[in-house]
Amino acid sequence: MTFTALIAEDPPKEPGKDQPKQELPFYMTMPFMIAMFGLFFLVVILPQSRRKNREAKKMIESLKPGAKVVTASGIVGSVVKIKDGGTEVVIRSEDTKLCVLKTAITSVIAEETPEVKS
Repeated sequence: MTFTALIAEDPPKEPGKDQPKQELPFYMTMPFMIAMFGLFFLVVILPQSRRKNREAKKMIESLKPGAKVVTASGIVGSVVKIKDGGTEVVIRSEDTKLCVLKTAITSVIAEETPEVKS
């Protein structure tokens, strides 16, 4: 016999071990899969979303007049003033003044521009 023939043959069976191993049924492996997904969610996804929310809140709180911002709709402009309640911001873009919610601002391009006309 050659070496490859020996590898291809089944090993000799021990007496008393004629029964093949039974695999776990599908309903027994499902809780394990759910637990693994839950662990993945807790370890990877949840901390990442918390970090993003924290950074967005910090960016919105640090808005000052003169900052160049981009809104969720893609409007680029400079902050003219922040209204008293703190929830609305007046943005100047070209010849237009817009009043938007602070939460509509997605990013700050530049902290302050030289001069903002109101």
